Parts: sequence; C-alpha cells; structure tokens
Amino acid sequence: QEEAARLEKQRIEQEQMEKLEAKDQERRESELAELHSLEQKFLSAQQWKADYRAHAKWEHYLSCDGSPDPTILQEINTFISLWREDQSEDIRLVMEKGEQVLNLIEKLQFLLLDTPPNEITEKETVQYQESILELQNLLHQKYNGATEHLLKVTNMYEDSETGNMQAVIKNKNVTFCIWANLKKKVRFKNHTFCDTQHGFELPKSLAVSSVAVRILHTHYDHVSPLWLQRQSVPKLEVLDSKELTQRSEDSVEEPEEKEKKAREEPNVPAEEETCSDGRKSASSFKEKSSSVADINETEEETEKKSEISAIPSEGIWLVQDSLVQEETNGKEEAVTDENIVDLQQFVPVGGVYHIDVLHLPPQVKQIKDWSMVELLDVGLEAYPYPSEEAEDGTHPPIQITLRLSDSVMYFKDPVIARWDPAGQQWRTDGISKLTYETQEKSITFEMSAFYTIALLQDAHLNMPYQAWELRPTGTDEALLIVTTVFATIQIQIKGNQCMLSSVAVEERDVLSHVTGKWISPAYLRAVLKKAGVNIFPGEHSHKYVSVKKKAPLAEVRAYQQMALVASAFAFAWSKWNQAASQEQVVVKVSEHLKADSVRDEEWSLYLFNGQKAQKLKITETSEAFSEELEDDSEFHSTLYHMLKDSASKEAIDKVERASCLFVDVVHQLLLATRVLTYS
Repeated sequence: QEEAARLEKQRIEQEQMEKLEAKDQERRESELAELHSLEQKFLSAQQWKADYRAHAKWEHYLSCDGSPDPTILQEINTFISLWREDQSEDIRLVMEKGEQVLNLIEKLQFLLLDTPPNEITEKETVQYQESILELQNLLHQKYNGATEHLLKVTNMYEDSETGNMQAVIKNKNVTFCIWANLKKKVRFKNHTFCDTQHGFELPKSLAVSSVAVRILHTHYDHVSPLWLQRQSVPKLEVLDSKELTQRSEDSVEEPEEKEKKAREEPNVPAEEETCSDGRKSASSFKEKSSSVADINETEEETEKKSEISAIPSEGIWLVQDSLVQEETNGKEEAVTDENIVDLQQFVPVGGVYHIDVLHLPPQVKQIKDWSMVELLDVGLEAYPYPSEEAEDGTHPPIQITLRLSDSVMYFKDPVIARWDPAGQQWRTDGISKLTYETQEKSITFEMSAFYTIALLQDAHLNMPYQAWELRPTGTDEALLIVTTVFATIQIQIKGNQCMLSSVAVEERDVLSHVTGKWISPAYLRAVLKKAGVNIFPGEHSHKYVSVKKKAPLAEVRAYQQMALVASAFAFAWSKWNQAASQEQVVVKVSEHLKADSVRDEEWSLYLFNGQKAQKLKITETSEAFSEELEDDSEFHSTLYHMLKDSASKEAIDKVERASCLFVDVVHQLLLATRVLTYS
C-alpha cells in the first residue's frame, strides 16, 4: 500500500510537471519577444556611447587647445617629433610635459579597452599600441635627459652636513630621488631621502667612486608588456540586429563553420619584432593575441562557443575575453623557470622603481659671470656594477629600502621582482634578505646589481568573494557591494556612471583618494586594480581560484536579465549557487523599491539555466539543496518573467522606465566582477 501510494504521488507530480513544461513552451515565443523589446536598451546604450565618443572627438577639434588627438597618426607623430627636438631639460618642465604625455597614453589605453570591436579596426589597434610604446619610450628618454642636466648642477642641491648632493622632486605621477657622491667618503655610503623615506646602502667600492644614485619611482607601469594592461577586461560585442531575432537552432551552424575554418587555417604568429628598448612591438603583440584563440580549439569547446553566439533574443552581448576565451584558448606552455613571475597570477602594484647607479657628469664651473660645463656625447651613462673585472659572487650587494605608497593596498607581503630586459619578464632572482615592515609600510632587500624593481601582488587575493549584493537605491540608482576576505567594496551606480563609495578593511575606510568620484566602469576597473584591490577576474583566473565554473550560457543571460530588472529588484549571493550544477545559477532575489537594505525574510531563491527559470522552495537556511518548485509557482523562459509573476505593477513600471545607460553600467559591472562564478 505504501509503495502504491508513493507511485501514485510520483505520477501526480510528474503530470503536474509536464503540464507546467507544456505551459512554459506555449508562451515561450511571446516571452522571448517581450524580453527582446526590453533588451533594445543595450543597443540604445551602445549607440549613445558611440555618439558620445564622436561628440567628444568633435569638441576636442573645436577647442583648438594645442593638444594633439592621439588617434590621428599625423597629429601624434608631430607632437612626438616636436618634443624630441625640444632641448629644454629642466626637470620640472619635463615633468609638466610628462603629465600631458601620460594623459595621451591613458586616452589611447581606454580607447583600446572600451571601444567595441565593430568600431575599431585592426590597423587602428596596432597604430594606438605603437603610439603608446613610442610615447612611453620618449618620456623615459626625457626623464634621463632631465636627470643628466640636474647632475651637472649638483651645487644647487648640496647637503650641508655631508657635502653630497641630494634632491627629491615629485608630482602625482613620478618621484625623482637623486643623490650624487661629491665627497667620496666611505662613512657616507648610506643615505635616506627625508621626503620619501627611500634609502640605500652602497658597497665600499661605490662609496669612493664618482657616482650618482637615482631612485625614479613612476606611479604607473610602462615596463610590463602591453598585453598585461588589456588581458583582464571583458570585451563586449553587439550581435547583428537580424541575428537577434533568429532562434538559437537556426544560428548554431554558422559559427561552427567559422570555427572549423579557423582550425583548418590557423594564424601562425609572425616572428616577434623588437623595439629599440627590447620590448615586443605592438604589431607582434596583435598577431600573437589574435592567433591564440584560433589554435588548439576542440570540438567540444567550439560547441560551447557557438552555443553562446547563438543566444536568441537575449544574446545581445557576446562576452569575448573573460567568458568565451577561457573556454577556447589553447593550453599555454607552463613556465619551467621558477624565478620567472607568472603575470597572469601576479600583477605589479604601486608603480615601478627604476634604481640606477650613474657616472657623475662633468660639473658646472663658475668663472666670474660665466657658467662653464664640459659637454659629453654619451648622455646619461650607467656606472658598471658589478664591474667586469669582479669575479662571480665576489662583489657585495646593494641594500635598498623603499617606503610604500599610501595610495595602494598590500593585503599580504608583496613579491619583489626585477625586470629582465633581455627576456622581457619580471624575475625574482638577484634579490635577497627581504624584510617587510607592515606598520611602517616599508620594505628592505639586497640586490646583486642595480635593477628596475616592482612590487607584485597576487591578482586573486580577493577571490573568491565571500558575498555580494546588488540593490536599487532610487530611480536609475543602485549599490553593488562585494565582500572579500580582506575588504568590503561598495560601488554606487547612477545613470551612465559609477562611483567607488568605500573600501573598508577591518571596518576602517581606506583609499580615500579614489572614493567619491563619478567615473565610467572601465575607469573604475583601472583605478581599483592600480590601488591593489582587484575584484575583476581575468580570462585565466579560473586556473588560480578554486571556483565552480558556470556554463557561459546561464551566466551571460543571468547578468543581462539581472541588469534589466536591477532598477526594482535586489539580488544577492546564495550558498546554494555552489551546490547547483554548472549549467545552473542560483541567486537570492527580492522586489525592492526602497533605499534601505533588504531584510533576511524578504529574500526568495531563484534557479536559472539560461533557458528556464524557477522559484525554489528551499531557503538559505534549509539543510540540503533541492530543485523542488515553490508551491503554486510555474516555470518561465526568462528570469524577467519569473519575477514578473509575483511583482507589483510599480516594480514592473520601474523596470520598463529604467534608463538604458543605467542598465548598461549594471551589466558591465556584473560582467567585470563575474559574481555568479567567483563567489
């Protein structure tokens, strides 16, 4: 009797489920059409941004302020040529001009990061990268020229106690710490710059030589390869409007054929060209990056990629880098040398320290009213240390102390690495006796020679996130909170911009210099990464973070639909997301029309696989995960319609009225943080 009752109950449940499935299939077409009309907001936002870029270009043209348009090759080449010919070597003038150069480099970098692929040609990409490299090289040459000029007039900066020259000259982008050994006395072999607290201790042989020491701290990184600055940013691509209306079954075939061709005719990377300073040229970088995705792609990976490409009306956006490429990229060769830093795992934070020992140039002599100086053709000349005569291992090391910047967060002891120009990589050998003082925020170490140094931090320290929440706070306003092991990051969203409202570490607000400014999502990513707070997974992050990867189909569509309803619904992390299968995502959702926080009892759990959404019976405190439906609820093709079932008219009106720019910013932040996979 018990068995019969169980079978009867099972039969009734099965019938009920079949009815719900049939009902869902009947209205699927109309629901997708309704969602499609909502998704036009993404296209409207894309069009607005394209118009805005064109308008900004026109405004720059009309302003005639003398600054070049970095996208126009003729203008940027003229600017570079004129500055190269400019003989002015005054260090403050060079730093002032350097600020303009850094702005031009930043403009080009953000164009490369933020312009949709259909709006930028391959030729333009290569041109911008080459312009960036040329500007970076020229800027460093000018810094060297200014240093040489300064070292000729050491009497202006002579220290009354030691008789040696010391100078600290800085602005927001760069700090020059220069010391010249005028007296050549062994007792003055160590020195600490008062303004910066950077210091050094020289070996005896250098303490009695005619040398100068320069610690040039650039608060930016122009040393690491260009690909490092581009790799972690998800690229978005708008599908053709005809493609939007096609059903997934119709559009699967075409991408597969394209991928098949790509496998048959892989792009073989050209031999890597090298610039004058040893860095790979922009064109070789471009060839390399474009060929990676074409080689070593399996049938299974192709299917996954075409599945996403074929998203019907929901599939307005294609997440190229962070979602698809992690599926399609061939396996890179493992780095066998343990001294080479893996730049997919560690990133330079806090800028770069160029530590050099230099020949002291001939000094200016005052003869009556004349200033006379011997001019040499060699320019700024590095002093050889260790000298060629010194046998291996016999030369004493140089001790360096660096005071770390307050504008950067180091959550763990940083890794110190030196730049190897020949191998184009950061290395950890040649550096020893490392001491990190957390309270003083200083680091002391010994080097076997003079190197360019960077402090690196694990890019994935803040992953996986412990929790996250996205809730509306007003009309076209929302708050995204990401909680990590070390910090709680709050990002406000309003209209077409976002603002870092706080970064709290141990209940103490930090990084006040970057909070409270309204900026674009792309700029916010750059600002947070530069400050050492990385909550933006890259395409290879899944190799370094223990997470349950979610199927791109479910993840991409979930972010789209969450963004579309974010003006009236709050979303949050659920522990059951890890328990669900790879093809499913689970989130907590609550209708939320007030500005305050959501109470625990107001949350409901929803499961979504990209093609079907359902409300779950379980709660966050249930003992086990179950896909059982909430009583009196149904299936829907979209998360939007699932929420619409129980939503108030006011909430749905708010969703329909939401600004396309607000929806777009929420969508960008969800894609950048990947909260459904990295939590």
